Amino acid sequence: MQDEYRTVARAGVHETEINRSRFRCALAPAATEREAQEFVAAVRKEHADATHNCWAYVIGADASVQKASDDGEPGGTAGVPMLQMLLRRDMRYVVAVVTRYYGGVKLGAGGLIRAYGGAVGEALDTVGTLTRRRFRLATVTVDHQRAGKIQNDLRSTGRVVRDVRYAEAVTIEIGLPDSDVDAFRSWLADATAGTARFELGGEAYGDA
Repeated sequence: MQDEYRTVARAGVHETEINRSRFRCALAPAATEREAQEFVAAVRKEHADATHNCWAYVIGADASVQKASDDGEPGGTAGVPMLQMLLRRDMRYVVAVVTRYYGGVKLGAGGLIRAYGGAVGEALDTVGTLTRRRFRLATVTVDHQRAGKIQNDLRSTGRVVRDVRYAEAVTIEIGLPDSDVDAFRSWLADATAGTARFELGGEAYGDA
């Protein structure tokens, strides 16, 4: 698994004009390929009167799914430069649709490549990105007397508390960087006089 990746902070739109053609880039986070395709379909429907609705998306922390479409522009002048811009910026789980309203001036292949790639780059700068980092899921099981202080200590040291469940004991689910696991285990033993139970789980990604 990748240690970290970047994605868009939110859905958003940025529009620019080049030689009288309007280039409108719509960006959105997409957890799955289906979500990306649904976003593309929605933008195409909204801008059915546009000259082109070109798109690209990257799904997977390791960019395992990469797809793009020129939607009628000359081959390799729209979808591919859009995809390359997403990859150059280390973007994952993201979909981009550039809607072009033709303004009557031909841009040529080089101009199209710069326009479509540039529209995505400008949109990323405008909408904003965030970094998500890989961490290990872990659970801490502790008695009720110590639970409150442990939760406060976890939060005050910036650790990610994902869930708290109360039963005969209190189970706290947290996220830890791999490099922090051994030090955390020692800290927890000291903080609870060895009474807490600590179990490592799987891996996930969270905001850095």
